[in-house]
Amino acid sequence: MKKKVLFLCTGNSCRSQMAEGILRFLDGDDYEAFSAGVNPTDINPLAVRAMAEIDIDITVQRSKSVTEFQDQAFDFVITVCNNAKQSCPILADKHEKIHWDMEDPAEVNGTEEEKMIVFREMRDEIVNRVKKFLQNINI
Repeated sequence: MKKKVLFLCTGNSCRSQMAEGILRFLDGDDYEAFSAGVNPTDINPLAVRAMAEIDIDITVQRSKSVTEFQDQAFDFVITVCNNAKQSCPILADKHEKIHWDMEDPAEVNGTEEEKMIVFREMRDEIVNRVKKFLQNINI
């Protein structure tokens, strides 16, 4: 049976969406990946572009509210920002809570290429964190 992981952030537009796609790509056989936001907005096109650069398509994903998952059980809930950690509602069943304090790449100012540099850095950081998560869980 697959373990269920929910990635949670404020807008469900960048970090949590990338994490969902990365976990699905790296170990979709053993894990079901989901993402949601406390105050969901549209998926950021720069996140889609950064993920496409590493051949992960997140265009099929959509931004969702955490309230859609209130009655579902998860093995892990991973918050990727402090706002989500503080605002996270109580979800059904017991789950392990993990917190990754990550800056929001959407808040960076600059040209599109300057913003893409930050999105790539965030994507690569999330790849590393998901890999470490999988290594620690699968010991």
